[in-house]
Amino acid sequence: MTPSKTTHPGLVLAALALGGFAIGTTEFASMSLLPYFAKDLGVDAPTAGHAISAYALGVVVGAPIIAVAAARLPRRVILTVLMAVFALGNLLSALAPTFGWMLAFRFFSGLPHGAYFGVAALVAASVSPPDKRARSVAMVMIGLTIATILGVPMANIVGQWIGWRWGFVIVAILAALTALSVWLQAPRVPADAHASPMRELSALAKGRVWLTLAIGAIGFGGLFCVYTYLADTLLAVTHAPPAALPVVLAVFGAGMTVGTLACAWAADRALMPAIGGILLWSAGALALYPLAVGDLRTLLPVVFLIGCGGGLGSALQTRLMDVAGDAQTLAAALNHSAFNTANALGPWLGGLAIAAGYGWASTGWVGVALALGGFAIWVAAALDARRQSRRLALVPAE
Repeated sequence: MTPSKTTHPGLVLAALALGGFAIGTTEFASMSLLPYFAKDLGVDAPTAGHAISAYALGVVVGAPIIAVAAARLPRRVILTVLMAVFALGNLLSALAPTFGWMLAFRFFSGLPHGAYFGVAALVAASVSPPDKRARSVAMVMIGLTIATILGVPMANIVGQWIGWRWGFVIVAILAALTALSVWLQAPRVPADAHASPMRELSALAKGRVWLTLAIGAIGFGGLFCVYTYLADTLLAVTHAPPAALPVVLAVFGAGMTVGTLACAWAADRALMPAIGGILLWSAGALALYPLAVGDLRTLLPVVFLIGCGGGLGSALQTRLMDVAGDAQTLAAALNHSAFNTANALGPWLGGLAIAAGYGWASTGWVGVALALGGFAIWVAAALDARRQSRRLALVPAE
């Protein structure tokens, strides 16, 4: 599909990035607000972590269902509706009267997440030159990373001073603004006449799609494992004052921003090596975390290094564009199902380690295991890609 002549790529990317900012704010702010809503709703921190997992499971469930069901709709319409639903889900989260309702509303809020990022990545790639696909996708994801610098600390400050519920109200407002911006700026392109649910489902028959998704589902889990319990670790182990938490969160976000831009640049030049490199980087940074939590001066640079691992997202999104064939929408959406499988798996495993008595810092070692697990899958994917290249080289040209 070719964008209309009135499309302004910069404005399109800005509108899409605003949605990333809203999603990033709620996804990561929920983790930073965990100690506050846990106390208010009468549960302990490991139990409150289930709200993070509920959101992530909403992403996992919603991404493929929405991508398949909306296959015949214009992408502009899909994005606008998804952000309207996202606004509603976060408003309901702000009104949750009990932890049970909080779980339900977080699950509902997560449903549009994966489909939004998947479709937004395709729209971003469609308005950019082919040799800058990863960087265009990264510009959508940069909204999420900027959220970790500005949106999450802002929501955390609001949560501390006014109440955690207002953090979700802010996200609802941002989502509503995104719906309006996307409706006004996204290309007015009709849906692909050949699109169908069955064509999208064909992505599920491709082994390389599954390998790429598995890299994200396992390899990204370490980052989420540490981040979910970062606030509690700062208060209980580092003994930092609550006022230091927004600063630490902003440092993490700065790392994610740098990592997203650097990995996208590398991915446009050597995609698979960039993916493998960021997984090894993450494993190394996560191994430093348990050694650094005792002092804020050592913790800050390590948190920055862990945040850089967020660059994995745009690189895997670009890889899926290469291996999905005609099933682009479902494959792109499933990328965020994979990441939110990691978002469910990481906090769950981290919570188990903490509950077993290994301490808050043990989330770093759990993260190392997950990052190395993702790298092992990357090795299998790289070997498969090499075998595929050799087979194609042996096919005689016609």
